[in-house]
Amino acid sequence: MASSLKKPFGGNDKSGGGDATIIPEPDLSIARANNEMQMRTQAAIDMWGLDTAAWNADLKAGTITFTNAEKELVVTAPVQVVGTYNTEDGTWLWGWDHPSVPEPLGEYARRVRDFGERYGLEALTTRKIAVSMDEAWEFTALACYLGGGQGGYSGPSGTARVFMTYGTVTIKKKD
Repeated sequence: MASSLKKPFGGNDKSGGGDATIIPEPDLSIARANNEMQMRTQAAIDMWGLDTAAWNADLKAGTITFTNAEKELVVTAPVQVVGTYNTEDGTWLWGWDHPSVPEPLGEYARRVRDFGERYGLEALTTRKIAVSMDEAWEFTALACYLGGGQGGYSGPSGTARVFMTYGTVTIKKKD
């Protein structure tokens, strides 16, 4: 888990006579989100070559298209923008309040913000923050998990990286 998502929690559960550490609900959700993202990403790599595909997001249409020339596949899916990571200064700008993100495409990011408000996780409720690339991926995994997405992706856009989730994919042979 990312350090910006960690919050001090209580110690040990001694009620049952044992000394088991209590794992708070937000930590379980974040861990599950990260595990699911890793599995979904590997499945997309194996199935249609996510790792070698070119990408194009159409924010007006609300879609992302991956074109894999090697496998001769075109994959399209609905897209959500979780946020952008500025590679020059290491800052993250959430999709729920990003000037370039149409309001409907920030829905999954808003779910993360709501999750952060519920559990007092400042990193999830602060519009712009300094984070690592790993933390940006964790935000994306959590957005995918909370929104019911099918996977996550990060693509370059100038000096930034756009972190997105995508929904159910449609796979076609390239024309």
